[in-house]
Amino acid sequence: MKIIIWLILCLIWGTTWVFIKIGLEDLPPITFAAARFVLALIILAFIIVFQKIPLPATMRDWKLLALTGILQFSVNYSLVFWSEQYISSGLAAVLQAMITVFGLVLAWIHLPNERITWLKIVAILLGICGVAVIFIEQLQINSLMTFAGCAAIVVGAYAAAHGSILVKAYGGNLHPATLVFGQMLCGILPIIIYALSVEGNPLNLNWTWRAVFSVLYLTLFGTIAAFWLYYWLLSKIESTKAMMISLVTPLIAVVIGGIFLGERLPPQTFFGGFLILASIGVIVFRRKGNLKAQADTDKLKFETDETSDYRLLTADR
Repeated sequence: MKIIIWLILCLIWGTTWVFIKIGLEDLPPITFAAARFVLALIILAFIIVFQKIPLPATMRDWKLLALTGILQFSVNYSLVFWSEQYISSGLAAVLQAMITVFGLVLAWIHLPNERITWLKIVAILLGICGVAVIFIEQLQINSLMTFAGCAAIVVGAYAAAHGSILVKAYGGNLHPATLVFGQMLCGILPIIIYALSVEGNPLNLNWTWRAVFSVLYLTLFGTIAAFWLYYWLLSKIESTKAMMISLVTPLIAVVIGGIFLGERLPPQTFFGGFLILASIGVIVFRRKGNLKAQADTDKLKFETDETSDYRLLTADR
């Protein structure tokens, strides 16, 4: 079940890139994001009331939602949308892959059971190299604003990773729907204020059918379904494995763009894709290795216990 959810998340977040591209042809970026989150909040509110999902009951939980909401939505999404005015989507994808690096280090700090290992490091480096290979033609930095955009993406990646790790460490008692709703409720205000002050009245924008459809898709699938499933998955597996999704989504986005939007697939896509899949394989290999080591440990413990019991029985005789 967990691997199926992991693959579904890769597919959902991989397709969001296409709908963001379509929507940005008619809507300004921050208003586009704000519309997506406001609609998601309204739908989630109905779901929570209808299903009687409990809201956080303690101030500690609300503080967690406020902090992670600001990190995940205010900081991360705002910086991503702002920076893409100055850098290519390919460069943004490579820098967003830093989520896995920050996640690895932050998990080591906040989650004692998730240690940094050489196999994890190799897997993450392979994945980032794979993403970089795919977008190698877009990795130019030729102005101060391009550099600022790159820095903003990295800061956003850190914010997203920190938000996820804090939820993993301290939000295990919260329902996924409550998590998403509370985070957006706390983190959406700066996005709305920026959209209204800089991009103007949303009612005066060019709301074409494709823009509306893009907002609906990103709301229902890219926000509600994706974050609901992601937080469920995050509670079941190591955070590093969950964050490896950010390495796979650029590959899916490029392939989908080539199939449905007629975009040119770079020839290095296949080699980059191979590196990304290899990075996932390393994580799977590490898991199997850990299971075998644990099995060997359990077997040794069982044999030791048997020997001890036999010695005690002999001594009694």
